[in-house]
Amino acid sequence: MELRDYLRVLRRRWVFILAVTALVVGATALYTFTVTPQYQSTARLFVTTRASDSAADLNQGGLFSAQRVTSYADLVKSRELAASVAKRLDLDIPPSELSTMVTASVVPETVNLEISVTDPDPAQAQALTQAYAEGLVDMVRQLETPTGESTSPIKATIVDSATLPQDPVSPKPVLNLTIGLLLGALLGYGLALLRELLDTSVKSADDLAAATSAPVLGGIPFDAGARQRPLVTALESHAPRVEAFRVLRTNLQFVDVDSNAKVFVVTSALPEEGKTSTSLNLALTLSQAGHRTLLLECDLRRPKATSALGLDNAVGVTTVLLGRVTAQDAIQRHPDSDLDLMASGAIPPNPAELLQSNAMSDLIKHLRSEYDMVVIDAPPLLPVTDAALIATQSDGALLVARYGKTTRDQLTQAVERLRSVDTEPVGIVLNMVPSKRRSLGYGYGYGYGYGYGYGYGYAPTKVTEEKSGRRRSRLRRKH
Repeated sequence: MELRDYLRVLRRRWVFILAVTALVVGATALYTFTVTPQYQSTARLFVTTRASDSAADLNQGGLFSAQRVTSYADLVKSRELAASVAKRLDLDIPPSELSTMVTASVVPETVNLEISVTDPDPAQAQALTQAYAEGLVDMVRQLETPTGESTSPIKATIVDSATLPQDPVSPKPVLNLTIGLLLGALLGYGLALLRELLDTSVKSADDLAAATSAPVLGGIPFDAGARQRPLVTALESHAPRVEAFRVLRTNLQFVDVDSNAKVFVVTSALPEEGKTSTSLNLALTLSQAGHRTLLLECDLRRPKATSALGLDNAVGVTTVLLGRVTAQDAIQRHPDSDLDLMASGAIPPNPAELLQSNAMSDLIKHLRSEYDMVVIDAPPLLPVTDAALIATQSDGALLVARYGKTTRDQLTQAVERLRSVDTEPVGIVLNMVPSKRRSLGYGYGYGYGYGYGYGYGYAPTKVTEEKSGRRRSRLRRKH
């Protein structure tokens, strides 16, 4: 990964990173302000040997003391010394527990020994430290006094009595919260990076390019109110979804300009990716531009387009294919637009057989001769073969992918399903793109007509919007 990839992860997942950081800082703060404060008292001992007038003896005694002081530091944690301290202070604490509260260390390059005891009570910490220091002095005298003699050649002397601590040694709020903030940020970014590496859903033009060489014809922004108002005819003329479908309509007209392409299949890899809403609104947008357009509902398994338009589904494709009515009799007009619709009709037990029949081929040929544009709403490609069968009789397939849900593997498999019947997708539409996402260049270049921008979009100025509005008015008058 390059630096820009890491920055892109930060830009995409900053909310997640912030949430993890806040969680870690919150847990650190909870621990810091609820844990019992601990106070530490320290005493210092000096280890010496018996005085001598000889320089050689003094040097040898110093080396002997330096060697011994390390052993004394280890003896501080002995059970025998802990038992004597408990007895000295009349404490009902087991020696094993008492020994965990004390630490001893040798000051480097010296014969000084520091003893420290940590306890929630500062006075108790001081008393324990002093008792340990005095107990170690007695233990050294007992251990180092030769048999039959009354004095020891080496002794430990308390040079600094146990201190009374004023401030706790733990917790340290500033240090703990700083460490929590840094660890939280690192953990959040690490988890975000892991999620990014494991996330194979399509979210950018690069992701789409990895699955197919077909151009990205448009990006439809996510609209929380789309379920209540799925049709662009129910939205304001300059609503983002309306503008997005106008861009899609314009870009679709540039597909294979040398051929008279007018029949397009709209499909997706899996259900719930927005292929029906895309086919519906694309057909409505084409109709609004003055093209004589028919929406052909060929999802004979789960038809939804007819109900979205508020029309009757009793008579439609299956009825025509069975020869019970003519194509002209099965066509309905949407009352709020100039769009014509042929519903799916009754759901048959054998959709695939009907869609690859000669009657279906004849129907598409007839509709091609009657309309400027025919948009076919087909089932998803991966669960069933219906869309691939219809695509062979059309001028191409428009593949809908859902932002953050459709994976690169699913999109690749959908393209391979089309290629297996010698068909290529004419373009890709990325659906439900978050409004703040700019990786696909969601935004419009206001210049000569509408242009879909690849790269980072920009917010058009008021003057630019007014000019664009006047240009659209002139285009509508021409149509």
